[in-house]
Amino acid sequence: MPEKAATAESSEPPAEASGTQEGRSGTARPEAANATKASNDRHFRTDHLLGDLRGRSVRGGAHTILGQSASVLIQFGSTAVLARLLVPDDFGLIAMVAAIIGFVRMFKDLGLSTVTIQRADITHEQVSTLFWVNVAISAGLMLITASAAPLISWFYGEPRLVGITLALSATFLLGGLTVQHQALLRRQMRFGTLALVAIASQIVAVAVGIVGALSGLGYWALVAMNAANAAANAAFVWIACGWRPGPPVRGVGVRSMLAFGGQVSASEFLGYICRNIDKVLLGAMHGAAALGFYAKAYQLLLLPMRQINAPMKRIALPALSRLRVDPARYRRFYTKAIGMLVTCGMPVVVFAFVDVRTIVLTLLGDQWHESILIFQCLAPAAFIGTLNVAGGWVNLSLGRADRTLRAKIVTTTLLMFAIFSGLPYGPVGVATMISIVEVVSRAPILAYQLHGSPVSLLDVGRAIWRPATASIGAGALLFLCLKPIGTIGNLPAELLVGAAFYGVFYLLLWLLLPGGREILGEIVGLARELKRKRASKPETAVQT
Repeated sequence: MPEKAATAESSEPPAEASGTQEGRSGTARPEAANATKASNDRHFRTDHLLGDLRGRSVRGGAHTILGQSASVLIQFGSTAVLARLLVPDDFGLIAMVAAIIGFVRMFKDLGLSTVTIQRADITHEQVSTLFWVNVAISAGLMLITASAAPLISWFYGEPRLVGITLALSATFLLGGLTVQHQALLRRQMRFGTLALVAIASQIVAVAVGIVGALSGLGYWALVAMNAANAAANAAFVWIACGWRPGPPVRGVGVRSMLAFGGQVSASEFLGYICRNIDKVLLGAMHGAAALGFYAKAYQLLLLPMRQINAPMKRIALPALSRLRVDPARYRRFYTKAIGMLVTCGMPVVVFAFVDVRTIVLTLLGDQWHESILIFQCLAPAAFIGTLNVAGGWVNLSLGRADRTLRAKIVTTTLLMFAIFSGLPYGPVGVATMISIVEVVSRAPILAYQLHGSPVSLLDVGRAIWRPATASIGAGALLFLCLKPIGTIGNLPAELLVGAAFYGVFYLLLWLLLPGGREILGEIVGLARELKRKRASKPETAVQT
């Protein structure tokens, strides 16, 4: 008994000590784990967005548009400076490689950023695994591009392209490091942060390019500018996001995400073909001059649309993904977003169609006169094309990428038919056939994309009929005024006066149409709300 007691006594302190250590460790570890989990949750949770979804969308749109405007100004400014410090040959060398890299870069994302934005619930382990998948894909693309450097050099007959290709291929890896971080910022609807990151990265890149050009680096200054932009963007995105990936984890449900991302990526690939196959075939069959007239008409007509569609998509997709559990709110948000999209896009296309001569001759000069008819033939496709994103918004936000892919396959097939049908008749024939196919096929394809969703084709019709009617009506009134406007005798002045007349006609017709006043009032209300939010931003930040 004494021995047992002694043993018990002697064994008690170690047990107590062990228990104390275990208790400390057990207390510390859960606290650390909980702190890490709470830190990670704030990057993935989205329930806090629903209370002010409209306000966040409006502010996000303003931030995105302001960011894009600043980016365009920086781009124009840097081009003006570098064009005086470098020779055209330097820019040509970069353009040769950029054409190849632009195509390969499409596969960097593999649709996995859309997965992160769209999913209602997503975990740290899932995003970490997707992060490493993106890094692996980017590393593979980097190696493929680097390996192709001698082939690219041989194709162009330019030995300097080997070094340029090797240097620029490294930017793939930097891009892969940011895919999920940017997706998380979009998931949280932090569009102002994304705009600041893009502008800051661009400023760093331009500074590096100008310093390199002043130092006599020649085309290497442009290579350094591209690399600096990728590096600065990666650094700023990581700092702004704050999330840090863990190791990849098996069995966390990533396989279905990869399938979804693959379908998104395949749709984007088909979209790339749609945007470029007409130019490739026209250049091969009708030569550089015909392609030049077509490409300029295409660029002038569709560039404004891309400036509108791209920011709207970045804002609408996260918002709709959050509303997928509330069909009524989903439908209301969607129809307002589509209405806003076509309210901005349709009048631009109609004005360009009616006053195309002034636009082309003012911006391009007399030598581009042949682009005028091509421009007009493409305009119906561009007018209907303001709705190109309408089906994609629904299917991506609802996780139905397979339906988007099937619709894109049909669209691509029809477009190929249009291009081959019009090719014998040159750029005008191709433009005409594209417009015919687009006008005829858009409604049935959109109906298929919307089937089974909270939104119907009738909802879309209700959202677009006012801006469509006001745009066409304003175009008809402007056409009647073109002859007296043309007596001014100065093309830039005629363009400004025509735009002013069109804007007044468009606004008046909106006010005359049933319900037009109320909708314009909503738009003005949103602008006022945005102004109030910006004015109270410092106070809100302190409260938060």
